Amino acid sequence: MCGIVGFTGAAQAAPILLDGLAKLEYRGYDSAGMAVQNAAGKIEVVKAKGRLKVLSEMTDGGSAVPGSCGIGHTRWATHGEPSVVNAHPHYSRDQKIAVVHNGIIENYQEIKERLINKGFSFVSQTDTEVVAQLLDYYYMGESAGNALDAITRMMLHVRGSYALGVLFADEPGVIYAVRKDSPLIIGRCDGEYEGHMIASDVPAVLNYTRNVVYIDNQEISSDRLAEEVQSIVKQAPRQAFVIRASKDVYYSEVIALLDMLKVNGAKYISVATERK
Repeated sequence: MCGIVGFTGAAQAAPILLDGLAKLEYRGYDSAGMAVQNAAGKIEVVKAKGRLKVLSEMTDGGSAVPGSCGIGHTRWATHGEPSVVNAHPHYSRDQKIAVVHNGIIENYQEIKERLINKGFSFVSQTDTEVVAQLLDYYYMGESAGNALDAITRMMLHVRGSYALGVLFADEPGVIYAVRKDSPLIIGRCDGEYEGHMIASDVPAVLNYTRNVVYIDNQEISSDRLAEEVQSIVKQAPRQAFVIRASKDVYYSEVIALLDMLKVNGAKYISVATERK
């Protein structure tokens, strides 16, 4: 069973990621890694085979990887042997998207072959790298640089269970959390850690917050600290997605195919999507 931790906020991310991953060691793992984004948006990935201690030593407890936004992962091998190459996070081909993943992508081989035929190449044996490359395919193509649209298109094409943490280099300070049939939580941090966390389980965030919520199935959450906006997008009938954006609001209710309305001061905007 894998573990996910993400942090974006006022503190340095890497030490918090390492601490959070340590609280998830009970889940079992064979490798660990993290992706940290600096203020300019560049994403640096560091991975190690073996115990989390190896990753911590490689990064001097996280201090060698500066940046206040990042995602971390402990992997239990399912697709591909335990190795640095197969460890998470996984990059897109231009290293502008980084992904961590819990779960199984059932149709990853089918998608992988399709992407190879379109000129993509893969460096790992994992199903997770397929998600990163598929996001890149849409982000650089039909989604025209719209991260949310790329994620929704990806969700319409992959089959299986997943909890995802995603970074886009073009959106510094933003973590996208995506869930389908695998657990994922969001926590809001205050004080010196002012910001937000995502994690596979509550113990990973308890040193930083006791204010957590569980993302519903087939939801996407984007914590945007700089804009003081949290968006949660939920799949609705006819492939409609509903975004609720408000400073202190986490959950959205499905309101399909409405343009905009206000409920208790929150804005609800529906975004129609179509299968391509």
